[in-house]
Amino acid sequence: MPASPARAAAFDILLRVEQQEAYASELLHSDKVAKLIVADRALATEIVMGVLRWRSKLDSAIRANSARPLAKLDAEVLVALRIATYQLLYLGRVPARAAINESVELVKRARKTSAAPFANAVLRKVADTAKTPHSSLMLGGAWELAENLAHPRWLVERWIEHYGIENAEAVAKYDQTVPVTAIRIAGNEVLSELEREGIALAPGALLTSARIVTGGDITHTRAFGEGRVFIQDEASQLVAALVGNGSRILDCCAAPGSKTAAIASRNLQSEIVAAELHPHRAALLRQRVRAANVRVIHADALQLPTDGRFDRVLADVPCSGTGTLARNPEIKWRLKLEDFEELHQKQVAILLAALGQLALGGRAVYSTCSLELEENEAVVEEVLRADKDCRLLDCRSEVNHLRESGELAIDDIDGLLRGAYLRTMPGKQPCDGFFAAVIERNR
Repeated sequence: MPASPARAAAFDILLRVEQQEAYASELLHSDKVAKLIVADRALATEIVMGVLRWRSKLDSAIRANSARPLAKLDAEVLVALRIATYQLLYLGRVPARAAINESVELVKRARKTSAAPFANAVLRKVADTAKTPHSSLMLGGAWELAENLAHPRWLVERWIEHYGIENAEAVAKYDQTVPVTAIRIAGNEVLSELEREGIALAPGALLTSARIVTGGDITHTRAFGEGRVFIQDEASQLVAALVGNGSRILDCCAAPGSKTAAIASRNLQSEIVAAELHPHRAALLRQRVRAANVRVIHADALQLPTDGRFDRVLADVPCSGTGTLARNPEIKWRLKLEDFEELHQKQVAILLAALGQLALGGRAVYSTCSLELEENEAVVEEVLRADKDCRLLDCRSEVNHLRESGELAIDDIDGLLRGAYLRTMPGKQPCDGFFAAVIERNR
């Protein structure tokens, strides 16, 4: 019997993630997956994200029951083993026989037939051990957190050092959950329309304009198709709100465009320039952001063909993404410590260029979806040492303004701040981890 469509789709996606460093979230929204029936699409998503979230735990179980080192296994065989092991350990509703047999079929489908008996033997041992209850380690130190919550130990150690054990544990726990789907709506009049289409919503946790989808498929609604509803994490929405109002606004690393669209909705009469380095992402940006006052340009943020007289600039720079591991769990298995220094240098260059686009009295928001100090505070501090004509503003006043205007739904402002900076922490707030700084040109 061939493998089921859901498991075949999950296998193909996980293999691409493993071999081509593709992103699972993008592949799960491909046309191929969209053609699956609803139940198969849901199972494929569950398997893909579950395998990526719990990969180190799965590999430990496979290693303990395999006579061959994992490094010696073909990628196709290892992926098939992980798929079955995830179901055996975490999806109790799936019969063990089905999980094992289908992964053996996936091995054959990948033309690794000679490895099928090996896969079958390993998975039967995993199934037997899965029946035996294991005492879990107490969460306490970096090793225990990394082991129990399937994170690289070196990354957990950094979080403990920078944020303390309690915050590190909250982040790691949040990363292992399915994050909520937050949306931004262009006007409350769309709410009744969504309700008629079977979408159930709850209020946002951070912003009064945000909603949390609790039922239904928002992507199949007319409002989503027409660009009147945007899927956007609440922390991302908050960063866009920090940009505020201006007559000329620049978003210098704009794709995929969620923040650009949010800024445009707050500045209907402003001139907004959205720059993107990569041509295909610039094309996607033009499709997603339909506001008439937004001009999309294909350009490098370091050499923008603009005149430098913007009163608001957003520099939402490329980063490691460690604040988004609940949505992009593959990142934690790819990252290396040396990546942070390379990213730091790029981010410093982009922020310096962004500040060069500010008019006198203009403000820039620097942001990342990273939890790492090298990409956040260290970038801002280095840039301000280099550009003496700019100064750091305290985000507290900007966040207070949002609360006073009725835009902020949360009362705990202190929980959103770290010194002069905005900082959301997954697990402490129900959203991605974002960092933001507000910088003003005063000379």
